[in-house]
Formats: sequence, structure tokens, C-alpha cells
Amino acid sequence: MPKRINLLVVALILTAGWALAELSGSYLVPIDHDAIRYSKTQADDPIHRLGQRIARGEVKLDFEDNGMGHLRSLLKNLNVNLDSQVFVFSKTSFQAPRISPRLPRALYFNDEVSVGWVRGGDVLELAALDPKQGVIFYTLDIEDVAKPRFDRRDACLQCHQSGGTLGVPGIVVRSVYPEPSGMPVFQAGTFITDHRSPLKERWGGWYVSGKHGSQYHLGNALIRDRDHPDQLEKEGTQNLTSLAGKFDTGAYLAPHSDIVSLLVLEHQTHMTNLITRVGWEARMALHYQSGINKAFNQPDSMMSESTNRRIDSAVEEMVQYMLFVDEDPIVEPISGISTYQKTFPQRGPRDKKGRSLRDFDLKKRVFKYPLTYMVYTEAFDSMPDVARERIYKRLHDVLTGKEKGAKYASLSDADRRAILEILLDTKPNLPSYWKTGSAAD
Repeated sequence: MPKRINLLVVALILTAGWALAELSGSYLVPIDHDAIRYSKTQADDPIHRLGQRIARGEVKLDFEDNGMGHLRSLLKNLNVNLDSQVFVFSKTSFQAPRISPRLPRALYFNDEVSVGWVRGGDVLELAALDPKQGVIFYTLDIEDVAKPRFDRRDACLQCHQSGGTLGVPGIVVRSVYPEPSGMPVFQAGTFITDHRSPLKERWGGWYVSGKHGSQYHLGNALIRDRDHPDQLEKEGTQNLTSLAGKFDTGAYLAPHSDIVSLLVLEHQTHMTNLITRVGWEARMALHYQSGINKAFNQPDSMMSESTNRRIDSAVEEMVQYMLFVDEDPIVEPISGISTYQKTFPQRGPRDKKGRSLRDFDLKKRVFKYPLTYMVYTEAFDSMPDVARERIYKRLHDVLTGKEKGAKYASLSDADRRAILEILLDTKPNLPSYWKTGSAAD
């Protein structure tokens, strides 16, 4: 009897913990939980893989003796386009002393990797999406060596694991009110922004080049009145097609901080964190469930109501974001000034009608077909089966019209049909019921 009581107490404690997780949503996930082992597991991301190829002599990174080091060659080998470049001038990096409005940090990214470069800095900053472990952080010394080495930096989690990253190792776009030095005035507030954020809260501490009509953002602006830090300068900060008057743009690989690239980066950061968080939640839930099943001599396949609820809650949040539910509408057309608006859509698959989830709208919303292109990533495909299968089930319910809830009312019948057709043509390994048209179990 005492043993049975103890086991029951364990089960109740675990159930209570799951309920807390559902309610909080942003608690810090223990990175070295037995189901996760973030810092104890060998990375398998694009940066680590490139490092292995360099070590074997299969790849050589070219070095430029202009302060950029291996930057240009690194971007080429990681398949990161130069036109993805954006500038952030707030002191929100571990290289903060070297960053200012006159010396912004340049960021470059694709679906799985981001690279940061600071003029006069000692290292390149890198973040890569591991298919199972989430975002892994690295630095690369700016020095001319035969075989440059990427150093993993779990210390970055001091800033890159928080409520803003959904409690997992992740990345964010943070909007601040910056002083002329670039130092954020934190008492004025900050914003973690994504596609749901009002434009008026976005890009404080960032440079923004492009056209957006009368819509107002916080980019390109500094605090001029310390007594009113939330009142940024407005003159000369909106609809900029050149940043030449702000700093020496010629000292960088490109002169722009494209508004369309920023829109994509914002969407992608939160989507990346969701993929990691949902995957980790599922792994921990299954781990706890396995322990309970063994303790109570239950079948391995047994799934408690608490376990199902924990996974379903995480999945529903992710599906809503994938489908751009609650996206902040664009009220006037937006256009960038670089080639990014053209090259980004070219990087993904197209269906038989030539449509892609990477096609832009930029008149009323960011993308023409509102389902995230991150569905094609290795990280999405590597999620635990139980989570990925439930995501597919919810997506199918929404896209076929079975789900008619008000939360998805923003999706027109035409949107749902187009997304369904695009996925059927371009996404391998869809569940069989997607292809047959039959209902999911």
C-alpha cells in the first residue's frame, strides 16, 4: 500500500506540473532534462556540419583582411543570401560596446541559420537550427587560419532562453527605445515582435529601408528627449530608400536593411521557437508518461488525459501561428529596396500551378498563401511523431473546412483550398488521408 500511495503522489505531482506548463506557456524548459539533453547532445545543424567539412579539408573559407574575416565566404557556404541583410544598432548583443547607430550590427539569415557581424568585432556570431535540439549558438574568430573552427557558446542562453523565446533556446526580434548611443531605455518598455505585432511597435533600434506608406514604425529613430523616452524622433525615419546619411553603408556587404527581410525574420524567429518548444513539450510529456506507465504496469501506448492535453495545447498554439491567425494587417502596400523580395520566393518548391508558400502579398498581409514556409524545414520533419501527426490533423481539419471555429475565420475558402493544393504538390510524406481525401482518424 505505501508503494502504491507513493506512486500516486508522483503521478499527481507530474500532472500538476503539466497543468502549470499549460497555464504558464513560457516557463524555462530544463535544457538537460533526460528527454532533451541540450548541452550534452552532439549538435547536428548546418554550422556543425560545415565545421566538420572544413576539418576534413573538403571546404576552405576565404578570408578578407578588411575586418570581415570569413564573413562573405561563410555566407556563401551556408547558402545565405547577402540581400537578407538587416541592421540593428541597439546595444542588444554581447558585443554591445562596439555597436551604435554609427556602427550597426549586420545580420544575415536563411530558414535555418543566422550570422551576425560587428565592425571592429573579434568574432562572427552564429545561430543554427538543429533539427531536434533547437537553436545552437556559435562564434567564429575573425582571424586568418587554415581551418577556422566554430566554437559552441551555450553561454548565449543567458539572453537566448527566456519567456521571449518560449522558454527554449531561441531567437527573437526585439524592439526598443534607443538613446543616441544605441543603449536601450528599458524603463520605456521593449517589444518582442512577430507577424502579430502592430507595426507601430516594431523595429525600435533597427534600421529599416523600404516603402510602407503612412504606416508608422519605430525604426531609424533615436530618443531626443530623455524625459520622454517613448517619444522617438519622426522626421527622416520613415519610408527611407537610403541609409547613407545614418552611417557608412559602404563599409558593409550591402547598403540596405530591407523592410521585407525584416518582416520575414520576425515571422521566422517565433516560428522557429514554436517548433522547438512543441517538440520539447512532446518529448518531455512522453518521457513522463513512460515513467508512469512502467510504475503502474500500464501498456507502453497508454496516454493519459493530462499527456494528451499538454501536447494538444502546444500543437494548437503552433497551428494558429503557422496559419497566420491574428496577423497584424498591412493597410498600405509595403516594398523593399533590395533583391530580397525577388530572391526569397525563388528558394522554395512550387506546385503544379506555379504557386509557393514563399510568395509575397505585401498589400494586405505578408504572404500570399498564409501557411508558413517553415513546414519544409528539417526541424519540422524531425518533430516527435505524436506532435507532427497532430499538427497535420489540425491543419487538415482547417484546410478542408472541417474546423469552422471563429479563430480561423480569417482564412477564406480560397486560401484554404490553395494551401491544401500547394502542400499536396510540394510536401513529401503527408499522411495518407491528405491524398485520398478521406477523413483523419
